[in-house]
Amino acid sequence: MPGKHFEDLEIGHVFQHALRRTVTEMDNTLFSCLTHNTQPLHIDHEFAARSEWGRPLVNSLFTLGLLIGVSVEDTTAGTLGANLGMTDVKFPNPLFHGDTVHCTTEVATKRESKSRPDVGIVEFRHKAYKQDGKLVAECLRQTMILKKPRAET
Repeated sequence: MPGKHFEDLEIGHVFQHALRRTVTEMDNTLFSCLTHNTQPLHIDHEFAARSEWGRPLVNSLFTLGLLIGVSVEDTTAGTLGANLGMTDVKFPNPLFHGDTVHCTTEVATKRESKSRPDVGIVEFRHKAYKQDGKLVAECLRQTMILKKPRAET
């Protein structure tokens, strides 16, 4: 299990995720269609060509999902009790077909659970960058993380 338990996570630690992903037109179109997002800025090349961007933008919710998904292997795979929420979600720069995304995750805060002794509450600051170093997405994600199992006596 590659995920970290509550005790393994230190405030201020930054994970530099090795997994990178080049976003394709198919990713954007499929995600937009699966979520019934008919925004022409994502799926209509002719419409997008007349926009300030001159081409389709990658759906921001795909970008957010990719950002969090890339972090899972290093942070919460097998140790996540639940996602509790996401705040401060921002998309400061556009993401386009063909851009390659790399991500970081910082352990922003952590505390013991007030109601469950087997978990803690951890807040992660996730950031996604494209190949030129521009930040394309960030968020704070609140999670419930399992503690290490207690040894049987």
